[in-house]
Amino acid sequence: MTSTENTPMDGTDTQSTHQVQVKFTTRHPDIAVPTAPILVPANLKRYGLSQIINHLLDTSTAIPFEFLVNGSFLRTSIERYLSDNGLSSESVLTLEYVRAIIPPKFQAAFQHDDWVSSVSVERESKRILSGSYDGIVRVWNESAQCLYTGVGHTDVVKTAKWMSATKSVSAGMDRGLRIWEVDGESIGEENSEIFALAELVGHRGTVEKISVDSSSGRVLSAGMDSLVGFWTTNISEASKTPKEAPVPRAKRRKETSTGPPRYGPLRMLEGHTSPVSAVVFDPKDSTVGYSISWDHTIRTWDLATYSLVDTRTTQHPLLSVCVLPKLSLLACGSAARHITLHDPRVSASTVTTSTLRGHTNAVVALSPNKSSEWQMVSASHDGTLRIWDVRATESGSIWTIKREGEGLSGKEKVFDVEWSSLGIVSGGEDKRVQIDDSPKGE
Repeated sequence: MTSTENTPMDGTDTQSTHQVQVKFTTRHPDIAVPTAPILVPANLKRYGLSQIINHLLDTSTAIPFEFLVNGSFLRTSIERYLSDNGLSSESVLTLEYVRAIIPPKFQAAFQHDDWVSSVSVERESKRILSGSYDGIVRVWNESAQCLYTGVGHTDVVKTAKWMSATKSVSAGMDRGLRIWEVDGESIGEENSEIFALAELVGHRGTVEKISVDSSSGRVLSAGMDSLVGFWTTNISEASKTPKEAPVPRAKRRKETSTGPPRYGPLRMLEGHTSPVSAVVFDPKDSTVGYSISWDHTIRTWDLATYSLVDTRTTQHPLLSVCVLPKLSLLACGSAARHITLHDPRVSASTVTTSTLRGHTNAVVALSPNKSSEWQMVSASHDGTLRIWDVRATESGSIWTIKREGEGLSGKEKVFDVEWSSLGIVSGGEDKRVQIDDSPKGE
């Protein structure tokens, strides 16, 4: 048994001097220490425990760590934790340690003429695609210059995504999906106007969200008509518009007499009994898609055969979804203000594996951190973004990001968020695209 009693430690609760056995574990081989239990002072808190790990690693520069125990971050001394949870000081306490997260910082904000409903960041160029309630799709660079404006939607744009470095897709309250293309190399004059290459029609209600698969050129759409649309952006593969296809609705802006050519879906998928809120491709298999709905269900689709293969019923209307691919989990935001984690595999025995609580209004967007399988960010109508570590389901969010800018009440709804190579990008009721740095650390 190893002891640290001769090592001076700060970050202690000075009311106790006895020792307890602790076993340190981590999922990161580059910072792993021996897993044999050691004796540490029971009055140690996070900082003192972090000093022990740095001592065992013999680091030249101290690394701050956080400690997880039974699904929560340790926020008290070890002795207080044992007492609060009715545990014996004679037992071995297993602590999982991770690099501590440095808080995100506000970076920039881009002003729009109306509410910003959707954001998407192109991975290589870091251009930002935004959709707005004014019916316009815009492309921005990092310097807040609007490079392109996409004109053609006849009502509110609810969702827009990059398909590739030059191609994007948008949709909204006019019921149609539009395919856009911009120059990937040279840039023309600032705020150049572009027009859609094609329009995809088939929904009979607002398209709330889309998901794109760049490798196949496929798109999933979530409709207020309770349908899931499945489309291709490869025009040579697209079907001709059926005669009975609904005509996109015109409300705010008359369309030009020569609009883009229209194409129909690969298939409209039926099954939901209420509006479909969001859709997402499985990152590991683009022939699998997931949809969530106001009917409380999560549905899994085999897109190769256009068939429904699984339905999971939850307790609340679902509004947002993202995949945590390395964990094989779906995260779903609900109208009940919380986020639930689900195992979508047909063999899974339970519907919900964990619940994350902290938001005070509907959770309307989720985005995973592609650099960490454990982290994601959520956007809510409570006016905040929250960053989560799904290993600590009992601790609440790690950080809360608020809207920045003069004249804001702090209650402006956030409609969308993406954790991207540029940072955490969001849009909302404040008519701004906001960029916050990604938290540094884990």
